[in-house]
Amino acid sequence: MERSPSNLKEPLATLPRFQTAVGEIEALLFANNRLIYSLAQDIDRGEYESNVGLDAQAVKYLTTTNSIRAVEIALELTGNPGLLKKNPLERHYRDVLCSRIHTPQNDVICQSLGKSVLKVK
Repeated sequence: MERSPSNLKEPLATLPRFQTAVGEIEALLFANNRLIYSLAQDIDRGEYESNVGLDAQAVKYLTTTNSIRAVEIALELTGNPGLLKKNPLERHYRDVLCSRIHTPQNDVICQSLGKSVLKVK
């Protein structure tokens, strides 16, 4: 946010495009937070549907998708420096991409959700 490209002579944070992209990241992370904590509170209170496992899978799918998109936006903003090993964003990107391979994987989640909606086994 403090970075000032030589052609700009001001911090990137002063650019409307940069501000909008950071706002999008914030919205994605806010949604993740609400999804995770809302389901957890429902479970803690015992106020959940019989298909809570499927709800948890949907939350996993949505939050990992949102997280990947949030880091992609950050990388778009930083450009090549974001991919350098010394930049923490590079590690975040590798870590967040790994979320897709943890069980259940996205295709299994979406198929389960689809079957549930269509009421097929």
